[in-house]
Amino acid sequence: MAPMRIPRPRSLSSLLAVALLLLVVPVAIALVQAAVQLRQLTEETDQLVRQGVDLAGQTQSLFRLLSAFERSTNLYLLLGDPRVLEASQSTQQQVFALADRLAAGPLDPDGEARLADLRRAVAGGLAVITFGSPQDLDRASRLAERLDATYAAADALSDAANAELEGRLHALEARASETRRDMFRWLAALIPAALVLGALFALAVLRPLRRIDRVITELGGGNFSRPIAIRGPSDIEALGRQLEWLRVRLLELGEEKNRFLRHMSHELKTPLANLREGTDLLLEGAVGPLDNNQLEVAGILRDNALRLQRLIENLLSYSAWQSQSSQLDITRFPLTSLVGTVTDSQRLALAARDIKLDIDVGEILLPGDRGKLKLVLDNLLSNALKFTPRGGTIHIHGHREGRQAVIDFADTGPGIPEHERERVFEDFFTGTAPQTGPLKGTGIGLSVVREFVQAHGGTVEIATGRFPGAHFRLYLPLETAGDAPGDAHAA
Repeated sequence: MAPMRIPRPRSLSSLLAVALLLLVVPVAIALVQAAVQLRQLTEETDQLVRQGVDLAGQTQSLFRLLSAFERSTNLYLLLGDPRVLEASQSTQQQVFALADRLAAGPLDPDGEARLADLRRAVAGGLAVITFGSPQDLDRASRLAERLDATYAAADALSDAANAELEGRLHALEARASETRRDMFRWLAALIPAALVLGALFALAVLRPLRRIDRVITELGGGNFSRPIAIRGPSDIEALGRQLEWLRVRLLELGEEKNRFLRHMSHELKTPLANLREGTDLLLEGAVGPLDNNQLEVAGILRDNALRLQRLIENLLSYSAWQSQSSQLDITRFPLTSLVGTVTDSQRLALAARDIKLDIDVGEILLPGDRGKLKLVLDNLLSNALKFTPRGGTIHIHGHREGRQAVIDFADTGPGIPEHERERVFEDFFTGTAPQTGPLKGTGIGLSVVREFVQAHGGTVEIATGRFPGAHFRLYLPLETAGDAPGDAHAA
């Protein structure tokens, strides 16, 4: 026999509905129960108030009738007038009728006994004057005793009725207190239940929502490597599947872009190689001697062919890195040697625009892929050349800071606008600052810088305050993953 599966909400809307029901139903039950109890208490309180008012009025009427009964009986002893006797008998009937109404009220057994005493005392008083002989001298004293007994019975009856009402009042107060305690118990039980439901809701909904937020952030940052799998309500899982489709589609578009870049770069390299060979033949005099003007033109052609070659190499390096087909070839080399190689390749361009170099690089043995780090520094120098005005200065500084090397590239150009600093490392972003170089960049040089620096476990950032123009600062580790502490300082 297959185990019975408990149905559970799958969508976010059904989960919210269940959570609201679990909260609302107990609250509704508690409110209905409290309303019923309060209604009962109100009705009983109203009844008790009415009985108290009736009892007070009946007690006052009783004592007025007893006073009238006392006067009529005493008057009959003096006058012996039959009409006065009739008045006493009428008052007695009124007392008995009032006693009957009191018997229907809030009387306990003790109160009923006091009511019976009152009836006997009134009847006894009337019997004294009705059946006694006028010559009986003790008849007045016996009547007085009967009347005293009547008042005593009336007082006892009033006390018994008041005691019964007070007992009922105390019972109502106790029930009201119990109702309040029940409400507090319901609230004490509902608060932890609400907290538990909130925690379950956070686990079921907020956690996949936070996961979706992280996934969207990763996609926005260009990280498409990790598959997206969201667990939670069905509609959130559907959103996760849409994000996974988007990730795969972005990967496909990236592959298409990389293929296009690789094909175009290779297509451009062939005619560019012919241009370089032709300019080299001209400069070597293979087709005859050239005058100074012709040599200058041929030199300009060769310089621009070299620039185009660097741009194409950037495109190829970018494409190779994006497709994850390149690996790091780690060696150790002096940073001064790498900086010297990069600046020597740009000597002609620097001299043509009278740009000075401020180089201050310490003795640092740098572990890394020399070719890729050369491309990083070459791109930074080419970027500085594009924006540095004629007669300006490019600063290249390097020093050791703990277990990492810090390399600063800065120029005296217009700098990077504040609103563009978050985008300068994006692919194909060229910015709006005016360029002074002969060729406009493709916008991937700084992107390659960031990718290759991060591949070495380092970071690149835009620094401010020290130099007037653009200032890029690189942090490169002086230890690789397999180094022991202290190896980075070896010669």
